Amino acid sequence: MRTLSIGYSPCPNDTFIFYALAHGKIDTGDLGFKEILLDVDNLNKMALHSQLDITKVSYHAFGYLREDYCLLHSGSAIGRSCGPLVVAKENYEMKDLKGKRIAIPGRLTTANLLFQLYNSELGIHPLYIIVLPFDRIMDSVKRGYVDAGLIIHEGRFTYPLYELRKVVDLGEWWESNTRLPLPLGGIIAKKNLGEDLIEKVDSLIKKSIEYSLNQREEPKTYIKQHSQELEDAVIEQHINLYVNDYSLDIGEEGLSALRELFRRAEIRGIIKESRNDFLCVT
Repeated sequence: MRTLSIGYSPCPNDTFIFYALAHGKIDTGDLGFKEILLDVDNLNKMALHSQLDITKVSYHAFGYLREDYCLLHSGSAIGRSCGPLVVAKENYEMKDLKGKRIAIPGRLTTANLLFQLYNSELGIHPLYIIVLPFDRIMDSVKRGYVDAGLIIHEGRFTYPLYELRKVVDLGEWWESNTRLPLPLGGIIAKKNLGEDLIEKVDSLIKKSIEYSLNQREEPKTYIKQHSQELEDAVIEQHINLYVNDYSLDIGEEGLSALRELFRRAEIRGIIKESRNDFLCVT
């Protein structure tokens, strides 16, 4: 049996996607998997050091990984009305945040890439960026440790509980500018695994997603073991938002959205231009 390392986050959408694969609910043949559950910022860093065979990453991080990794068809987090938010305790507009303390959930997160693209387009350049774990950002804003926060995941549902206000929805901004869904993250594999093995893994992840979609109650215990937010309604919202048809297959529209994200980041010099075809198996 060959064992591959596979990284994914403890967020509900990822544990939902990988439940069947991690618990032997689907036949993986002669393949075994060693699961590493870490927040996406740490997964991004591990991928930069080629420490994982297969892993979930932010699409921002993938922009730096296209030489050594390729993107699977399955497992992507792409959608509409699912983008990161900038929130604050005060009634700020974005122009008011120049020079303020702004917490972000990782420099290589897609949220930060969108934040940079947005600021570049509007000519707004906040100077004081603080990196915090995503689950500490809203409380830090509420307590006044930072002036604003860039929030992801279930934060878009729960920020009113912290008495915070929405400054801007970066997903809305992206969709209104591009008419495309927002590409947040995906599953990548080391190219040196070879096409046959990568294609098999891709198929297994799709089967794992299909299993959870058909047995929605079964993964709940596993999801709640790892979720930062234990409210059933919030977990369900999270899964419904981030697990969709693009997760089963990124498709042409999803690929167009990712290419546009890379194009804009390359134009602004945030990532280097690459001519590599980033999809694993065409």
